[in-house]
Amino acid sequence: MPDSDDIEAIKRLKARYFRTMDTKDWKGMRAVFTDGVVIDTTDSGGGLVSGGDEFMAFLTETLADARTTHHGHMPEIVVTSPTTATGIWAMEDRIRWPDGSTLHGSGHYHDTYERTDGVWRIASSTLTRLHMDFVPAGDV
Repeated sequence: MPDSDDIEAIKRLKARYFRTMDTKDWKGMRAVFTDGVVIDTTDSGGGLVSGGDEFMAFLTETLADARTTHHGHMPEIVVTSPTTATGIWAMEDRIRWPDGSTLHGSGHYHDTYERTDGVWRIASSTLTRLHMDFVPAGDV
């Protein structure tokens, strides 16, 4: 039977992911990922990025000056071994860039997690969108 402490730790991990992104705590955010994390945002107009440092470089370039709000809901977490787990999170986000462009979307994160030295981290994350409204600057 999965350890409920592991599921709670993974919930807190994903909460830190959302909070550190919205507060631009890049150092704190880097700590939620494995070194070899793979992030796939192709379904929402982004790309595929491999590596924790590489993803952070992409993210800080893309969102450093944006105001963001991310919410994760209704986690479906399955502990698959003492050191691995999967999770699906319903999500909603709002992003406003300095030029006035905005994005409002919803969908799901499909994550895998790894525990190393007793600490859970995100090993992969695929963002799928069910809905996305993008309003370019000048159309606001």
